[in-house]
Amino acid sequence: QVQLVESGGGLVQAGDSLRLSCAASERTNSIAAMGWFRQAQGKEREFVATITPSGGIRIYADSVKGRFTISRDNAKNTVYLQMNSLKPEETAVYYCATDRDSSLNNKTAAYDGWGQGTQVTVTS
Repeated sequence: QVQLVESGGGLVQAGDSLRLSCAASERTNSIAAMGWFRQAQGKEREFVATITPSGGIRIYADSVKGRFTISRDNAKNTVYLQMNSLKPEETAVYYCATDRDSSLNNKTAAYDGWGQGTQVTVTS
């Protein structure tokens, strides 16, 4: 099973930006859609964004549209999440996962190969 490793999280102030990376252990992610989710303490994991294998289609949660950008570099087996204008309520552990059916689903059940997550903390 492909291994995913997220990185790039940190402690920032409201309005700042961060870029998260999700590196895959093999090229499987170049033929599967990839998604980003987040989970705040005490809350359910929620969908953030997903991207098709070619990168041609990107879907975002309404709450991040216009501020977050998902992208991928298949040559590097890496998916990115550029996050701008961060808000304190977006403090969470951010996870990436593989959508092998490329369903572009926003449900966690459609994804597997979850990484360990990277913590993003946004202070006011």
